[in-house]
Amino acid sequence: MADQNVHRLRRLDCCAVSDALDKLKKSGVVSGLPQRAGAGRVAGRVITVKLGTGEAPPGPPVHLGCTAIEQADGDNVIVVEQRSGVEAGCWGGLLSLAAKVRGVAGVVADGPVRDIDEAIAYELPVFSRSTTARTARSRVVEKGTNVPVEIGDVTVQAGDYVVADNSAVIFIGAADIEVVLEAAEMIVAKEAAMAKAIQSGTPVGKVMGGNYEHMLK
Repeated sequence: MADQNVHRLRRLDCCAVSDALDKLKKSGVVSGLPQRAGAGRVAGRVITVKLGTGEAPPGPPVHLGCTAIEQADGDNVIVVEQRSGVEAGCWGGLLSLAAKVRGVAGVVADGPVRDIDEAIAYELPVFSRSTTARTARSRVVEKGTNVPVEIGDVTVQAGDYVVADNSAVIFIGAADIEVVLEAAEMIVAKEAAMAKAIQSGTPVGKVMGGNYEHMLK
């Protein structure tokens, strides 16, 4: 069954969700991860991938990102941490193709991605800190899937929620999703009424008066 919280989240832009977090005095907003491929907002449940330098964990070798893709479906966004300081792709063209075939909603990477032109061709939404041509081979390894990751200044857990658009990437803890959605939907409804008033000719200064300044309280 599709996650109804994901469906609701996909109807909300990041600014409304950010305002909801402010209202609730919660964190989760990450700036500086622009959309490099795909178009439009993405939202879903998080599957995490943590990369780093050194040796991979014991067990059969697995190329980075493969386990996450194989676990994902259309309700999932794959979230990758590659903050090693080494310039090396944490996502690439074959992974983008596999994610597209799997129906993955999108990818968020705090680190460099490569083969971005392929992701653009596949119309796979990808948000990342930077781009590169440098391979991960002999540079970084996967340290774990569905383990805690650091994205910006936010600790993200597998199963959290994420929404991303051209304003920001925002993470919401699974335990907080209901209250955040309710607050964001209330803000959207208020702003829709304000937009209607502006369109009907009400002066913008009157519309965006004291009520607007205090609407998050």
